[in-house]
Amino acid sequence: MSRPVVESLPEKFGMVEWFRPGERERVERVLADMKKLGAKRLRTGISWADWYTSEGKEWYEWLVPRLCSEVELLPCVLYTPPSIGVEAKTSSPPRRPRDYADFIDLFITAFGEHFEYVELWNEPNNLSEWDWTLDPHWTGFGEMIGAAAHWAKKRGKKTVLGGMSPIDGHWLCRMFDLGVMEYIDVVGIHGFPDIFDYTWKGWGRNIAMVREILDQHDSPCEIWVTEAGFSTWQHDEFKQARVFLEFLEAPAQRLYWYGADDLDPGLAAVDRFHLDEREYYFGFRKADGTPKLLYRLLEEGKVTALKKVGQVATAAPARAGSTAEKAILVTGGAGFIGTNLVHHLTREGQRVIVYDNLSRPGVEENLLWLKETCGDRLEVRIADTRNHLALHDAITQCSHVYHFAAQVAVTTSIDNPAADFAINGQGTFALLEAIRTAKERPSLLFTSTNKVYGGIEGCRIRKNGARYEPLDPELQRYGFGEGTPLDFLSPYGCSKGCADQYVLDYARSFGINAAVFRMSCIYGPHQYGTEDQGWVAHFAIRTLKGEPITLYGDGYQVRDLLFVEDLVDAMCRAGAMMPQISGQAFNIGGGTDRAASLLELLELLRDLHGSLPQISFDDWRTGDQRYYVSDTRKFATATGWTPRHSVREGVERLYSWLCQSMSVPQRPVEDTKTKSYPASGVEAM
Repeated sequence: MSRPVVESLPEKFGMVEWFRPGERERVERVLADMKKLGAKRLRTGISWADWYTSEGKEWYEWLVPRLCSEVELLPCVLYTPPSIGVEAKTSSPPRRPRDYADFIDLFITAFGEHFEYVELWNEPNNLSEWDWTLDPHWTGFGEMIGAAAHWAKKRGKKTVLGGMSPIDGHWLCRMFDLGVMEYIDVVGIHGFPDIFDYTWKGWGRNIAMVREILDQHDSPCEIWVTEAGFSTWQHDEFKQARVFLEFLEAPAQRLYWYGADDLDPGLAAVDRFHLDEREYYFGFRKADGTPKLLYRLLEEGKVTALKKVGQVATAAPARAGSTAEKAILVTGGAGFIGTNLVHHLTREGQRVIVYDNLSRPGVEENLLWLKETCGDRLEVRIADTRNHLALHDAITQCSHVYHFAAQVAVTTSIDNPAADFAINGQGTFALLEAIRTAKERPSLLFTSTNKVYGGIEGCRIRKNGARYEPLDPELQRYGFGEGTPLDFLSPYGCSKGCADQYVLDYARSFGINAAVFRMSCIYGPHQYGTEDQGWVAHFAIRTLKGEPITLYGDGYQVRDLLFVEDLVDAMCRAGAMMPQISGQAFNIGGGTDRAASLLELLELLRDLHGSLPQISFDDWRTGDQRYYVSDTRKFATATGWTPRHSVREGVERLYSWLCQSMSVPQRPVEDTKTKSYPASGVEAM
């Protein structure tokens, strides 16, 4: 697919990250991330208190040269050793203010070759960083910083006044009154729009106010934004990206963004432990290392990709009126299935709201394509289902909901079951509550999974050619029906099964018009498959790239495959018949006529591509079913639906789309109408 022209981060851009003694691996990871993003400046804390611990001096003797070998360093020296404070805490003024100047002298002697500027303290008008109740008029602070700045200038260093948070003109005037500014080269300011700065006026107005004060005192100081950021504690990763774009436009000589990583939830923020949850979520990455939307868009396309997605996500104004005037809401609407459904609905003249947090890599390409092809019938809201206010607002605008937003991988659910449940279980519950409490309740179709049936261990199977088949003739003929016992194997099965049951119960207990699709293997265009989810597309992508494919298990496991256009047809029928089918679950897939094993699917790809990459095998994965085929008779009877695309037709369509999107020449294929399928040659490899 075409890539945007890359717009790099501006030269004045830098990062802020704080490191605790011993975090060498995290230092290396942050430096690697900065290199990927093209960030060449780093502001970090140098703890006066940590220096005098048993490991402190050795830590900084490693840290400072290591950082400066990769980036331009701005050291911020702060935190009083508790033993010499007016009170025994790091935010306390020292009993002898000039002890700080002595430490600055020591630090410059040890590391001065590595930096040009030194920042003197951090957020001195923030009570948690400098306890001004012990120094009510900042007189002690002024003496401490003035002496340190004077000495730093004598040692040949330029000085940065610790960034104000919040930006406070009165406090800056006090620094002039105390004579501190005579030795200062740069005034630092901080900004956290809508997080800590409740009356945020924008970077332009705030910086202009600081510049006016400097001009009134004939000060030549530069103004730097030494720290800015946005906490995603309310799951609003897109707003973090928007705030970042505004930050890049700030009229300051340098800009430092906080930060690289979310704070480890097991650690205290400054001297507090989870007293303010906002402090834990300022990173480009989550605490487990997962990249957030901002980082991923910057990594993939730098500022250009970020701006393009931002331009798409301009919500249309709220529209009052009857149910007929309302939109169809598709959560997870930029995903594979959502993209196909949204495109179909808008072509049919429907107004559609896509509600997606863009957490899955690649879906922003789907979103941009939808905006280009769907025009003004499409409204985009980049938000998380756990953001209850955003969700409630979207619900008021719609007459029907297709709920696709989910964590979709079994392996991910095992690695992080808490996040899996928060997204699948709590996210769906939040949606149900938004519907239940709405003045006009929309109907709902929820996409569940065949994983709610677990491993189906009681199904006796045998090998037949390159696939498993059940011994039971009824299962051979029809597949598994909705009466199959539920068995929520794996955290993913549990979270989706929990949501599945809540949807059915809300239909019964509260009269919500809602139904459930327990889906088998869906595939088709706009699918960016991985080993964890979307295995048909994953195999096709790896084949086109010539990259190795790993089969978990023996490859004989069977799924029924349903082309996405057939699924879209089923969903539209379900939406149209919602009152009649409410409170019911339906197994949805290709059925026995469209079942294939992994080995058979690879043979089809070999036929289309001419060759296969290296195939290897690994252990079975938790919750994997050796044989699962959907019995779709219940839904077919209720709606008259039947799939139209054969496996070969569907896979050929997917393969052609991937060739086009990946700019890979498509190999001409011979007429295969008379060829038998499935084939069975891969097991000999």
